[in-house]
Amino acid sequence: MSSITFDIHTHTIASGHGSAATITDMAKAAWTRGLRLLGISDHGPATPGGGRDSYFRGLAHAPRMRLGVEMLYGAEVNILDNKGTLDLDDEILSHLDYVIASIHNPVKKPGTIDENTAAYIAAMKNPHVRIIGHCDDVKYPVDYPAMIQAAMEHHVLLEINNSSLSPDGYRGDTRFNDLMILNLCRHYHYPVILSSDSHGTEHVGDVSYALELADTAELPEKLILNHSIRELKCFLA
Repeated sequence: MSSITFDIHTHTIASGHGSAATITDMAKAAWTRGLRLLGISDHGPATPGGGRDSYFRGLAHAPRMRLGVEMLYGAEVNILDNKGTLDLDDEILSHLDYVIASIHNPVKKPGTIDENTAAYIAAMKNPHVRIIGHCDDVKYPVDYPAMIQAAMEHHVLLEINNSSLSPDGYRGDTRFNDLMILNLCRHYHYPVILSSDSHGTEHVGDVSYALELADTAELPEKLILNHSIRELKCFLA
């Protein structure tokens, strides 16, 4: 894990569930584990207990360095429907460093392959969305070739979510779906991003299961964005 320089899918107490950690607590955990950059991406307001509009607006004034760790401030917004509607307005999203768009149950009920794929691709068309979170959930089947084509067209990353791959994960057995993503990215020479999806400090920077699967897929290291902060910033820009 020493070559992983950042983790930008993490959650604080502002996400409303599974964490009592502050942003400073998260930064301390990141520093302890050798990360150079940490992204905070709390849940949008459609998630029960998620961040309110005022919280995300306030992130524009948050410190850029905490305990020696460079900070990025984003959001994990909810995709609300098959039209890709998000639960934060574009005016708020425009002031964040990055946006992860994800589908969560019960915010959006599972649909057909075509419906789920349409929802994700519609969200990718939002110019502020740069990452699609955990689109490996077996309850939300999708057309992965269509997903990677849309991701390349709209300059969006597909995430390999370590929490999904964990034995404690609640999205089902996602290995096959994640291998589909990894193999398609290898085929098209398109980067992926690995994320802990840590709710609180316990798993910050832990992408061990995702790295293991990337190795199984023989994904070249240069296609794993987490090895380079510079390349991450170029992609987000």
